[in-house]
Amino acid sequence: MEVIRGIRQMQEKALTVRAAGRSIALVPTMGFLHEGHLELMRVGRRLCDVLVISIFVNPTQFGPSEDFDQYPRDEEGDLQKARDVGPEGFQSVVHVERVTQGLCGTSRPGHFDGVTTVVAKLFNIVGPDVAVFGQKDYQQLTAISRMVTDLNMPVKIVGVPTVREPDGLAMSSRNKYLDQEERASALSLKKSLDLAERMLAEGETDAGVVRQAVESLILEHPHTRIDYVTLCDPVSLEEVTRLGEETLLALAVHVGRTRLIDNRVIRKGTPGPPEGEGAS
Repeated sequence: MEVIRGIRQMQEKALTVRAAGRSIALVPTMGFLHEGHLELMRVGRRLCDVLVISIFVNPTQFGPSEDFDQYPRDEEGDLQKARDVGPEGFQSVVHVERVTQGLCGTSRPGHFDGVTTVVAKLFNIVGPDVAVFGQKDYQQLTAISRMVTDLNMPVKIVGVPTVREPDGLAMSSRNKYLDQEERASALSLKKSLDLAERMLAEGETDAGVVRQAVESLILEHPHTRIDYVTLCDPVSLEEVTRLGEETLLALAVHVGRTRLIDNRVIRKGTPGPPEGEGAS
């Protein structure tokens, strides 16, 4: 394993790799790696000859009242380095329009501009053939895919299914913020995805009815406060009034002081998990 800290050094390394006829996969992360990140890395390693992992807590995707200062890090000095990154007078931003408007884009203004800008910079620095992202951050994956398509970037975007803890909680670096009671309440996100899938399997297609049932289930648990429960088209991310062949159910819920997200594309004809059970 080689640790590279400079942009020029990374660009030179990428040129050397390409000159040797080898392909590059990129897995962008914000560090504090968990099994979900490791799965993205395993996929990237299978797809290409060389795997590049970035560990950078990107300040431009945090809002003023969010947890940039508290975000978990495993390397001394991450906070100061992150704040100092970027040339003075930086003026260029990559902005993806419609797919960033709802869901997390509503409650986190500017977040996706920070994401797409830093990912575009990483693509220019690393020059990957493939970039691997988790489907847990579904809107992020959609925005990056849109950016790559619209700007003709020569990168293949690969989405990897959400990796879950044994109890069903979607893996996230922020899970460490949860105490025991809050973690039990956080399982309501996974339970609500299962409920929606069962309702569709039983013939319910009214998005309002499904949303109300999901919200009620989540709010039955203590410490929960809903940011959004949205049923939308999985490509355009536009809200729907009726569930079609494929519908994305996307959730953002505050559990205590921790904001968690989860999602699932639910499909007609797919049997939901039995009552009391849930597939990962």
